[in-house]
Amino acid sequence: MDAYEIVINARSKGRSVSKEVIEDLFDDFYYVKGDRAFGDSQSIIGGVGELENYTMTFIGIQKGHSMEEAIKTNFGMPEPHAYRKAIRLMKSAEKFKRPVITFIDTPGAYPGVKAEEMGQHQLIADCLITMAGLKVPSLAFIIGEGGSGGALALALANKIYMGEGAVFSILSPEGFSSILYKSKSRARESAELMRLTSHDLLEDRIINGIVKENKNKISILDLKKIILEDLKYYSKFSSKEIIRDRHNKFRKIGVKWV
Repeated sequence: MDAYEIVINARSKGRSVSKEVIEDLFDDFYYVKGDRAFGDSQSIIGGVGELENYTMTFIGIQKGHSMEEAIKTNFGMPEPHAYRKAIRLMKSAEKFKRPVITFIDTPGAYPGVKAEEMGQHQLIADCLITMAGLKVPSLAFIIGEGGSGGALALALANKIYMGEGAVFSILSPEGFSSILYKSKSRARESAELMRLTSHDLLEDRIINGIVKENKNKISILDLKKIILEDLKYYSKFSSKEIIRDRHNKFRKIGVKWV
């Protein structure tokens, strides 16, 4: 597949969604609901899960397979209270010294007028600030579509991984084409220029690794292996070292590698 075909496939209904990954991955788990200010969003789900000897906080952007589920989850486009819920979960994880694992699958944050009136832009910024300063290790997994600031809000982690067929970009190829070429007709060409596939981003050293897939489904065995190895690695780090490691990762992006 070329880059644009990978984008189309990353959006397909047959791919793993966050809820499936969470419930297949953890030995035991429970969901936390609500943001303690407005309500509960189904576009971001989260809670506490156990995997072997580790207890961790998980946060996932949820899309639906069916139209009914897609409507409930706002087509995977988080609203302001969804990000407030994510911040609540991250702060709780830090308080109880639990690692944070995020699963990302979104075309972007909900772009409606009401969302902006409710402080969407500020809450995405607050999410980034919270995640950047976490004193516990954080791992981000892009399992499908990773679009714009809506995805980045949960991707400022010590390590970022992508599914083989996932994409991660500042905006959609259609949006890129509309801005650069004043037409959506060159979306395929734009996708190639954007270098948004997992192999492109690994080559550019923006992500740390690729999670195997089998027929558009994330390999739970490979995912589990990555998480356990990374948590074992970070178990020797102090809180200051964890923050320094995260900051260094992002400061190196765009710097010439030798």
